[in-house]
Amino acid sequence: MKKLVTLLLAAVMILSVGSALAAQKVGVAMPTNSLQRWNQDGANMKAQLEKAGYEVDLQYANNDVATQVSQVENMILGGAEVLVIASIDGSSLGTVLQTAKDEGIKVIAYDRMLTDTPNVDYYATFDNYKVGTIQGLFLEEKLDLKNAAGPFNFELFAGSPDDSNARYFHGGAWDILKPYYDEGKIVVKSGQTDFETIAILGWGTKDAQARMDNLLTYYADGTKLDAVLSPNDSLALGITNSLQAAGYTLDNFPIITGQDCDVTNTKNIILGYQAMSVFKDTRTLAEQVVKMVEAILKGEEVEVNDTTTYDNGVFVIPSYLCDPVFADKDNYKELLIDSGYYTEEQLKVD
Repeated sequence: MKKLVTLLLAAVMILSVGSALAAQKVGVAMPTNSLQRWNQDGANMKAQLEKAGYEVDLQYANNDVATQVSQVENMILGGAEVLVIASIDGSSLGTVLQTAKDEGIKVIAYDRMLTDTPNVDYYATFDNYKVGTIQGLFLEEKLDLKNAAGPFNFELFAGSPDDSNARYFHGGAWDILKPYYDEGKIVVKSGQTDFETIAILGWGTKDAQARMDNLLTYYADGTKLDAVLSPNDSLALGITNSLQAAGYTLDNFPIITGQDCDVTNTKNIILGYQAMSVFKDTRTLAEQVVKMVEAILKGEEVEVNDTTTYDNGVFVIPSYLCDPVFADKDNYKELLIDSGYYTEEQLKVD
């Protein structure tokens, strides 16, 4: 009888441990799988969380807010103990985040800030102001703005206004470039400089191409376009497509910035049609988020390195900021291939 009782107790303990392990579920909500970078973010996050022993519910929302809300609701109902959310519209998840709070679920905003809510616990991202700063400094150096007489003709693009990062990207770059604009060394022939005018909703490549098509009418008289400030690669691709369709060649191609080191854009860097792209190694960010998730689930202190910058409209979110760097034709092999981020075959150009 004692042996039977012992076996029954052991079985109960095994079931209890199994239930506890099964409860270690993490919901990961990504905005879309139509952009390479979010596919990589989601894949890296899922792989690293599963390697750490957690069950992962990874969902992509096809850039539809209602779909993302529904997905997060289902993650909550499915027993997620931590939610990692890269939002489509950072201000649109207030109700479902309140539900998460009521259920005792911790929330990490991933690379896009969750705004106008107290119900977010941490923010993990790259230093997004620094992303823009890197782009601005790159243009400053390549055109020797400190010493050259100029003037240099620029056109400006900004990211989606519903993405809080877009203003940080633009602010970092414009803080470097605006003094040259104010003194007349940089000229924006279209006159379009305010954020709302230059922003591209949804970061759409085709929309960026259409806007660049319109901007090129200001240069139909043969005026040289020296540079285009693009905050990311999806916009840079549209800009490049527009310029190539208009007959621009490597002999007169403007300097174009970018971000994310997407495959197509990196090939354009190799070929000379894009000058640089800020590299945010999603493996690094995913690794940091896994550490944050583990700390939360173990009841330990969560590591952050910024408690002053990211005010979401309600409070300053404790944040961990990873450092971005940039890739150009001189260092892309070391940065992207030697590190194992891409293979040589992936970046092979025709």
